[in-house]
Amino acid sequence: MKNSKPTSLPRRHGLTAAVVLILTGFERTAMAQATTVQVWKDPNCGCCQLWVEHLQASGFKVEVRDVGNTAARKRLGMPESLGSCHTATVGGYVIEGHVPATDIHRLLKERPVALGLSVPGMPIGSPGMDGPEYKGRKDAYDVLLVQKDGSSKRFQHYPGVRRMAQRGGLQRVSDDASALPWATAEVRRIDKAAGKVALKHGEIKNLDMPPMSMVFQMKDPAQLDALQVGQKVRFQAVQDKGAYWVVKIEPTAL
Repeated sequence: MKNSKPTSLPRRHGLTAAVVLILTGFERTAMAQATTVQVWKDPNCGCCQLWVEHLQASGFKVEVRDVGNTAARKRLGMPESLGSCHTATVGGYVIEGHVPATDIHRLLKERPVALGLSVPGMPIGSPGMDGPEYKGRKDAYDVLLVQKDGSSKRFQHYPGVRRMAQRGGLQRVSDDASALPWATAEVRRIDKAAGKVALKHGEIKNLDMPPMSMVFQMKDPAQLDALQVGQKVRFQAVQDKGAYWVVKIEPTAL
C-alpha cells in the first residue's frame, strides 16, 4: 500500500498536464475564432475577397461590408498615401490592404501603441494577390506599422522573387499612352468620389497580370464621366508605387 501512492502521483501529474494542454489548445482555438475582423471593400474586387478567405483560413471571423473602403479609410485615420483596395479593423487596430494574417496575429499579441498596419498598393505575392494565375511571381513589399500621426516604419519585410522580364519589358510606371498596350474589360462599379473604377478585365500584358476583377485608381478621374456600369471598355494601365492606375479608358464595341 505504501508503494502505490508514489507510483500513482506521476500518472496523475501526467494526466493533469495532458488535460491542461488540451484545454489550452481549445482556448487558443476559441480565441482565434472569436477575433472578429470588419472589412470594407468593393463588392467587385476579387483580390479583396481572396484576402478575406485568407483571414478566415487563419482563424479569424470576418464581417464584410461591400460598400467600398474610401470613406472607412478616411474615418479611421489611415493616410491616403498608405491606401489599398480594402480597409479593416480588428482589436482596436486599423488594417489596410493585403496584410498577411501572421502579421495581424503578431500585432494583436504584441499590442504596440499604433494606429495599425498597412500594405500600400496591391503587391503581387501578398495574400489575395498570390493565386496560381501569377505563376509564382512575387514582388517585394513591406508591412508598415502606422502611427496615429500618420508616420510609419517597417513591421515586416517580404522579399520578392526575381523573374525574367518578358519580351519588350514590363512597363509599370510609364504614363506614355503610345507605349502601352490596350486591355479589354467590363465596368463593374464606378466610384467618382474616390476616383476609382472596378473592372472585370482580360490580361494586362505590360503588367504581367492575368484576367481578374480588380479596382483601379484613375489618373484622370474625369474619364469616369463617359462610363456606365456593364459597359465594355478598353483601357491602358500602369503600376506606380504598388498601386494600379488606369491611364486611359474608353468605351468599345465588343
